[in-house]
Amino acid sequence: MKNLILMGRSESGKTTLTQVLRGEKIAYDKTQYIKFENNLIDTPGEYAQTQHLGRALALYSYEADIVGLLISATEPYSLFPPCVTCMVNREVIGIVTKSEQEGANPDRAENWLRLSGCKQVFRVDSVTGYGINDLIRYLNQ
Repeated sequence: MKNLILMGRSESGKTTLTQVLRGEKIAYDKTQYIKFENNLIDTPGEYAQTQHLGRALALYSYEADIVGLLISATEPYSLFPPCVTCMVNREVIGIVTKSEQEGANPDRAENWLRLSGCKQVFRVDSVTGYGINDLIRYLNQ
């Protein structure tokens, strides 16, 4: 599997997705620091939400083959500005999480990710397993 770093705001589903991709049981675990295990780099949401901590994400992106920008389908806004993917010299994919949750709007989240510059967008739901196999296949190519 290619090294993947996950970036997104707090509660966007980064850690839950990481647990599912590793084959672990889903358990709430607030990420306090950048964790690099088994080809997956899980980052705290505060790093993406805070200007000064965002620099750490830029540095850790060099450890990854692919940068994954996450937006929950239940989000009322996007954290990522338009055309932000050009700031990274890695492949950047979009990942819409919580796609099957009640009240979700995966179309809106996907549009935000495409506006940010993601050409490839995956819709997943870590609880139901929706879309997980497609993402795994992509990472194993």
